[in-house]
Order: sequence, then C-alpha cells, then structure tokens
Amino acid sequence: MPGVKLALEDGTVFSGESFGAVGEVTGEVVFNTSMTGYQEILTDPSYRGQIVTMTYPEIGNYGVNSADIENAVPSLSGFIVRESSRIYSNYRAEGDLDSYLKQHNIIGISGLDTRALVRHIRNAGAMRGILSTIDMDDASLVAKAKAAPSLVGRDIACEVMGKSIATWDEKLDDWTTTEIGAAAGTGGGAHVVCMDFGMKWNIPRHFASRGYKVTVVPGNTSAADIMKLNPDGVFLSNGPGDPEPLGYACDTIRELLGKTPIFGICLGHQLLSLACGAKTFKLKFGHRGANQPVMDLTTSKVEITTQNHGFAVDADSLPEELEITHRNLNDDTVAGVRHKTHPAFGVQYHPEAAAGPHDSHYLFERFQELMAATTAS
Repeated sequence: MPGVKLALEDGTVFSGESFGAVGEVTGEVVFNTSMTGYQEILTDPSYRGQIVTMTYPEIGNYGVNSADIENAVPSLSGFIVRESSRIYSNYRAEGDLDSYLKQHNIIGISGLDTRALVRHIRNAGAMRGILSTIDMDDASLVAKAKAAPSLVGRDIACEVMGKSIATWDEKLDDWTTTEIGAAAGTGGGAHVVCMDFGMKWNIPRHFASRGYKVTVVPGNTSAADIMKLNPDGVFLSNGPGDPEPLGYACDTIRELLGKTPIFGICLGHQLLSLACGAKTFKLKFGHRGANQPVMDLTTSKVEITTQNHGFAVDADSLPEELEITHRNLNDDTVAGVRHKTHPAFGVQYHPEAAAGPHDSHYLFERFQELMAATTAS
C-alpha cells in the first residue's frame, strides 16, 4: 500500500498506510468512539470539513450497503482507522469499505496509533490537520495544516443543506419499525416540515414511519414560505460546524415560535437556543460517539445517546424563557432545552440514532404530543 501522512497544526505528524482515495485534504481532526456505524458516520453531513478518527480498532469488517446511508454521499474530509479490515462478512453487505471510499474520493489512513492520536486530541483539543499521499515532507504538511480554514465563524451548513423543497416518503426498515412499537403509524397524517441544514436521513424516516406527511425544505427557507406549507410542526435538523453564522436560520426560527410546534436536534437545538437569545461555544474536542450518557431532568432517567457536535449551548447565557431539560453526564453541558411559553424544544443528540442506541425514541412522541395539543387548541 502507498504511504500516507497525517500532520496536525501543532507540528505532530503520523505515518500510515493509504486506503480509499489518494490525494491531499485538510480538515479539523476529531474522533468518534462508536463501535459500529462507520457507514452512518461517513455519510452524516454533520462531519463536513472534518477528518474523523475511529477509536474502535477494526473498521470495515461488515462492509457497506445502500440501506444504511444517512445522505447521498459522504461529507467528511478524511477517515482515520487503526486497521482497515481486508475482508467483510455480513448478509446485508454490498461491497467493501476501501472501494466505497475510492468511489466517493475519500482519503483514508490506517496503521497508525489511533490511541495516541485520540489522547493527543483530548489533551490539546481538536485541531486542523492534513492527510496526504502526495506530499511526504513533514514541514510542508504542517504549514499546510496551519493554513487550513477553521470551522469557527464559517457557514458550512449551506454546503450540505438541500437545495429544493421535496416530499419524503421513505420509512424505516422493518426491524427498526418493530422496535419503535406502538408509536409507529400513530402520527395521524400530521404534516411535519423539516428544515434541512445537513439532515441525517434516518430522521425523516422516523417521521414517515409514524404516519406523518413529511416535507423537507432547505435550511435557508423563510418562515413565510414554511407557513405556506401549513405545517403541524417544524423540525430543525442537525448539520455541520459553527451555528452562530446561520443568522438567517435564527431569524426564521424567531418568526416561527408560537405559530407552530418546533423540535430541534443537534445543530437545530443550537439554532433554537440562539434564536431565543442564548450563546454557543466551541467544545475542546467535541462529543462524538454512540455511548454518551444524558439525564432527562424531567424524569431523572439516564439514556445512552448518539452524539456528534463540536459546539454547545452556553448554560449561563440562557434567557429566562428557556429551561434546561437534559444534561450531558460526562461534562454537565446542556443536552436539551424547552421553551417555557411556546411549544418548542431541542436536544443536543440524536434520538433517531442509527446504528443505535435507541434509548431516546420517546422524544418523537413528545413532539407528536405537542403537535396534537396545538391542533386541539
């Protein structure tokens, strides 16, 4: 295999073996602690502009398939693993990871000490980096990493959000539909409009499986155009990067508050909070993985959640009209908020989680209850 190097802006350099595409790419180097779900991670638009390190040592052992993708094409910049499995075995598999990365022009590096890399990021924080199969000069690579654009202050969501209004019909597979049980099909035909800032496809699949009419609109759609669709509720999707540059989205959300129930996930949660007057900040190394503990303060129950974000809502900046509903138990950051007077709430994690866990499906029922109550009134 040809050689490949990873260089960080602080001068740290790792060497490894190339898999996937060849070339050179920059991005913010982050890590994800999930044991499974690498294909969902690859196709999650929230990773736009990032080079993702998997902490689980062997990746690719169950192949890839067309059913588990979270968007049409991968959005991340590069992929880092300890070992890229040379074989795959799964009855649902349609191909191997190496070929999939080549097909989508994603550069991968294997064979490096991912434990050392993750420890370095945890201590020093997420930082800009570069993956290259064409430049093996350490000093040159470090200079390129330092010159790479930061995620802070950039509207990256505009690069991955949908470009037109579309109806969504695809539902969850039979296994997941069975798991959500009695909740499936109880939407009663309610109309949910999803504002797409880089939405994972498993979210509208959940809505469609619950019997909703689902319309997906670009994240820069105006409040007036959204209300013309006569929604019973508006969903604010996940997406990549810094939420603060998305002033247009905050303006729309402010106009929608009080007119229709609102439910936000991840970036959508941050945008809802910003629209109400809160502030956000960049986390040292972010929360990314399928094993993040969160407490629902309304029930005192702890759920294990899937998370993927590098920014968080500042608890000290919350306005009077917002209350904290969930806390991340690893660092006590805000993991959910609710508006005290309007039917609106958001969470800083993924209740639709694929490949899991599924502890947080109840949030879809809470949204459904808000819509039903609003319709009844």
